[in-house]
Amino acid sequence: MILEVIVGSHAYGLASSSSDVDRRGVFVAPAEAFWRFDKPPTSVEGPDPEQLSWEVEHFCRLGLKSNPTVLETLVSPLVEISTPLGEELRELLPAFLSRHAVRAFTRATEMQLSRAGRNLKPKQLMHVVRLRLVGLTLLRTGRYDIAADRSLLKIRDGSMPWDDAVAWAHRLGAEIVAAEGPLPEEPDRDRVEDWLVSVRRRSL
Repeated sequence: MILEVIVGSHAYGLASSSSDVDRRGVFVAPAEAFWRFDKPPTSVEGPDPEQLSWEVEHFCRLGLKSNPTVLETLVSPLVEISTPLGEELRELLPAFLSRHAVRAFTRATEMQLSRAGRNLKPKQLMHVVRLRLVGLTLLRTGRYDIAADRSLLKIRDGSMPWDDAVAWAHRLGAEIVAAEGPLPEEPDRDRVEDWLVSVRRRSL
């Protein structure tokens, strides 16, 4: 294990007393293990509830596809394990960030907003708005910042009218489309792959 962090509401600063503690980690399988017919697993669940760890190659592939939870793993302030390789991986964050990431976030939240009737729960709508705020900040500044404004809790507890919250989400979507900033169009796949190759060599 080279990296393990807490993600989700605890990392965003939006946790309640009933919030699960979601752990995500990254492990490196020995390079020799890939020479056999039976390959190492791409991910492993447990041993704790709500715990999932990815093998480093699979983690990098998901990161290049802008998986939000993978990217959160690289910036969560709640770090439980971080080896020198884990630190290198977290420092690789800029190579994963691109306008492609924001497009992926927008598509994911559009799917949820299409269910913005009573099938969408307040907690889900809160996270739609949260993720769009993350995407907008990323576009404008190049920073991936998951710390959330606690005013988002008004969506979850119902003190913000439902229609106002949905309108906020749509407004953020329009701002994302119009936003300019320093992000490249695509992630730096070569930089990520070069680092992964170096990890394999060091594990021989």
